[in-house]
Amino acid sequence: MRPTLVILAAGMGSRYGSLKQIDRFGPSGETIVEYSIFDALRAGFGKIVMVVRKGFADDFREIILPKAIKKADISFVFQELDSLPKGFKLSPERVKPWGTGHAVMMAAEVVKAPFAVVNADDFYGASSYKIMADFLSKKQSGMIEEYCLVDYQLSNTLSESGTVSRGVCKVDPLGYLVDIKEHKKIFRLNDTIISESEGGMPLTFTGSERVSMNLMGFLPSMFKSLNEQFVDFLKENGSRNDAEFFLPYAMNEVIRSGKAKVRVLPTKEKWFGVTYREDRTLVMESLKSLADQGVYPSALWG
Repeated sequence: MRPTLVILAAGMGSRYGSLKQIDRFGPSGETIVEYSIFDALRAGFGKIVMVVRKGFADDFREIILPKAIKKADISFVFQELDSLPKGFKLSPERVKPWGTGHAVMMAAEVVKAPFAVVNADDFYGASSYKIMADFLSKKQSGMIEEYCLVDYQLSNTLSESGTVSRGVCKVDPLGYLVDIKEHKKIFRLNDTIISESEGGMPLTFTGSERVSMNLMGFLPSMFKSLNEQFVDFLKENGSRNDAEFFLPYAMNEVIRSGKAKVRVLPTKEKWFGVTYREDRTLVMESLKSLADQGVYPSALWG
């Protein structure tokens, strides 16, 4: 069974200043999400599931992805604030989405195969999708299910326009994930990469640290774990209007509970995205360069 790609596209893009999922960066006006779909198709994915807000579904169908829809099996599911488990009610003050873990939960009804998760506004690189597709396409025979994560070198994921948050991966000698620890306000200062710690003292990084960019692979069993964890999350945090249920936290819990192991698959690709509006020019230049090198056609869909 060919794997499915779940694309998270319901975020607000507050730091970027607009709905960045619909902005066009490619040489022929492509959005970043179109590159994700293009790379997924040639890597061997069979189905694309877009997680969007209901109010933007028609924009994705008619404006953003009309050419891609002709080439790929694309379906849409909706992440709404009131999509809550039975017994829970939405606070009237809640305006912030519930987070990436909740977004993935919305795809449960339409995903029946091994699946990967990506952010719509992140560029991961063609070989990263191939690494993921190859892993998800292999039959598993162990006693414990294996999920996976494609990780990047920290130095290949920084923004020149401001600070970023990154989940640094701790990996055991056999190549399995131990946990993901979030570090905030990471930036490059001359030849040094530093961040602020919770105590206010700066932390220094070499740049070779392995970080998660939310390119993760799962079996359908992950949906049950997400639902169980989200119920616990709501019991503890449901009254907080800023609390979010993040996918890396959910993956840490799966590892801790022994429900699955997570294989870490390194990539040499350079990640880039549009965290800040100032990133736009660099993203456009990078995509044009890749087209000039022949990695992509100048017009993705011909």
